[in-house]
Amino acid sequence: MPVAAAPIISSVQKLVLYETRARYFLVGSNHAETKYRVLKIDRTEPKDLVIIDDRHVYTQQEVRELLGRLDLGNRTKMGQKGSSGLFRAVSAFGVVGFVRFLEGYYIVLITKRRKMADIGGHAIYKIEDTNMIYIPNDSVRVTHPDEARYVLMVTAFFFSIYSYDLSHSLQYNLTVLRMPLEMLKSETAQTRQESFDIFEDEGLITQGGSGVFGICSEPYMKYVWNGELLDIIKNTVHRDWLLYIIHGFCGQSKLLIYGRPVYVTLIARRSSKFAGTRFLKRGANCEGDVANEVETEQILCDASVMSFTAGSYSSYVQVRGSVPLYWSQDISTMMPKPPITLDQADPFAHVAALHFDQMLQRFGSPIIILNLVKEREKRKHERILSEELVAAVTYLNQFLPPEHTIVYIPWDMAKYTKSKLCNVLDRLNVIAESVVKKTGFFVNRPDSYCSILRPDEKWNELGGCVIPTGRLQTGILRTNCVDCLDRTNTAQFMVGKCALAYQLYSLGLIDKPNLQFDTDAVRLFEELYEDHGDTLSLQYGGSQLVHRVKTYRKIAPWTQHSKDIMQTLSRYYSNAFSDADRQDSINLSWEFSIPLKETHLWELPTDFYLRRYFSCYYTYWWTPEVIKHLPLPYDEVICAANLKKLIVKKFHKYEEEIDIHNEFFRPYELSSFDDTFCLAMTSSARDFMPKTVGIDPSPFTVRKPDETGKSVLGNKSNREEAVLQRKTAASAPPPPSEEAVSSSSEDDSGTDREEEGSVSQRSTPVKMTDTGDSAKVTENVVQPMKEVYGINLSDGLSEEDFTIYSRFVQLGQSQHKQDRSSQQLCSRCSDGVIKLTPISAFSQDDIYEVQPPRVDRKSTEIFQAHIQASQGIMQPLGKEDASMYREHIRNRYL
Repeated sequence: MPVAAAPIISSVQKLVLYETRARYFLVGSNHAETKYRVLKIDRTEPKDLVIIDDRHVYTQQEVRELLGRLDLGNRTKMGQKGSSGLFRAVSAFGVVGFVRFLEGYYIVLITKRRKMADIGGHAIYKIEDTNMIYIPNDSVRVTHPDEARYVLMVTAFFFSIYSYDLSHSLQYNLTVLRMPLEMLKSETAQTRQESFDIFEDEGLITQGGSGVFGICSEPYMKYVWNGELLDIIKNTVHRDWLLYIIHGFCGQSKLLIYGRPVYVTLIARRSSKFAGTRFLKRGANCEGDVANEVETEQILCDASVMSFTAGSYSSYVQVRGSVPLYWSQDISTMMPKPPITLDQADPFAHVAALHFDQMLQRFGSPIIILNLVKEREKRKHERILSEELVAAVTYLNQFLPPEHTIVYIPWDMAKYTKSKLCNVLDRLNVIAESVVKKTGFFVNRPDSYCSILRPDEKWNELGGCVIPTGRLQTGILRTNCVDCLDRTNTAQFMVGKCALAYQLYSLGLIDKPNLQFDTDAVRLFEELYEDHGDTLSLQYGGSQLVHRVKTYRKIAPWTQHSKDIMQTLSRYYSNAFSDADRQDSINLSWEFSIPLKETHLWELPTDFYLRRYFSCYYTYWWTPEVIKHLPLPYDEVICAANLKKLIVKKFHKYEEEIDIHNEFFRPYELSSFDDTFCLAMTSSARDFMPKTVGIDPSPFTVRKPDETGKSVLGNKSNREEAVLQRKTAASAPPPPSEEAVSSSSEDDSGTDREEEGSVSQRSTPVKMTDTGDSAKVTENVVQPMKEVYGINLSDGLSEEDFTIYSRFVQLGQSQHKQDRSSQQLCSRCSDGVIKLTPISAFSQDDIYEVQPPRVDRKSTEIFQAHIQASQGIMQPLGKEDASMYREHIRNRYL
């Protein structure tokens, strides 16, 4: 029997913080509240953090007895019942970390969360509220006047998960679960020798060959935002206390394909290295980390099968990030578009080499750069970056093997937007096809038989790496403009749309790897990407997106231009007045936990002093181990260095740490359909498919502009459409003028829609109309009865319809008991009625009454013997049983 592998589920998902004068007691439990762990935090130290983990797993009864003894021992008088010696301070869902400013340490706890997505039964939560609690007691506290200002600077927007590693891609996580059996056994033995918990390996030796390997990998710290806050306790406490969180976006929607649910998930991981706001973080630092670096992953899974091993999963990853050069923009001049300045000469492309070496290690080759900045300008502005980037890529490529060189694609998107003869999205679609063919995508199942039998031409040209268990994505698309916001988001959407078609085709859901606009599937995907772009734009630029897919399709409503102007002002105000404080908050909370002693963080002219400098070789700028395994990413290669990053432990088959069924369905608690996440998420059938009868329910059918589930009133006028239209309502009013499109083709402006959220759950729009429009509203809302029900009930029934209805009534009446009077009343309409005879084993078979069939005596005796055997009462063996057993033993062993 093959040994399976599964992710290890954290046993600390619920927390309660108890307080005494001398200590804090942090009690953590799993979701079923069957296993508990306890942390002791000393409150008598004014500056240092003293934490004790007793390394023991408690039961619920043991924890109650422990808390009772602590309560009794901390009362002021023995036997006193009036006041408690142990206070319950706060309940939480996880520990973000520990941070110290100018006084003592704080503990940061997650107090409010919301479920955002499910990946293979693993829930992803958005952290909506946190609580900072000062640890030292008031009697030993050393106050500082600037402490309060540092505390107010801590704020962020994160996502967390207890069992699935969000810092890695789906391809990495599933590759780890498919490790060879010999590797898992060797890593299990090593983990047992280096085990932290003295009790967690009990019973594994007697387990024998059966069991399940649990695997936990180290997070990719580049996308972890609380790594600095957890470093101080990383080597002191059990790993279940360490909850790593990411910053970015997470959204999930349901695509119903003739009743078959398919989940489309979009996850954006923002890099915590060189993070910051728009004008204060440009280019790259000396370590190769770039500003506004975001890794976007789209995951497609068949929701009818939840397991990672038996289910069908596919993913595609792409990256955005600032141009990897030393450049900046001076905002002290209060200009809408400050001039671009190259801060440091880099003739050997040191910073670009470090950046692309990181990408080769994580994604493999080829690395494809899609540069969207302007190439022709009256005044040299964006073209400065293009010229330097071309020079850097040309220099680095001469030292790489020809088959692994960096592919550079320049395309002036703003120029094509202004042109009347060019279609921007058609050109982007051509680029997207070539990119996906080179990189491929990930899928955890081999090609379906139908695709092998009738292969598509584009499918045979697909790149990547084909393995017996599916396909791997090798290489990455890196898209950038100046801000990496508006133009970049549209380009990433087109590449994601192309990859989505291949993903659907690989899972056998469509017959050709091609998706058209104005279909329910593309509208759903477009809405996810708009939410994705709005969220990332708010985090980096201070406002939502300006140019959306509809803007480049030239079908955006004319009211959008006025919103763009207001959003431009909002973005300019944010960059000029509030970005500095946000930048200090990021530097303080998520990268540098202790402020500098010489000067305060907000007094530094730049955060360059907080960085370190790394040098690299002029020619051999790559890591040798990385080049050896290309085009595969080195991080996913099974080698000694990568095996050290894994924690492998063998569990019993039904252990809670690897039982994803109980973790997802939670049979031990009462659940309500109203609170079920899968019913509340955005659905293509409910939110996009037209509600009229006779429409093709396929989400891949092209709809007319007024055929959408998002808008009920259609598009009678531009005014009504502006009120009713939601994010992806595909109505087609007159396109804006060329001046309206080209005047804000930069990434320096955006559109503000505060009524729209950045999550996938949304409320139904409310129509606000004037009194004079009430007649029009009634005319549009009340649809004809023929269109809704298929027939007009006000008309008289035809003879044929009445006969069908009479047969239906008689069919129901013949299934239950009727008296003679009722039978006489129905006799005149019983002519021509087909008499149906039940063919089942039940004498009475209807929805009201069921009689069990008769069972013979021998069957009854067998059933009674079975019941008695379960109670320990065994029946004596008969002659036939004894002879049958002797024959079995003779054939088996003699």
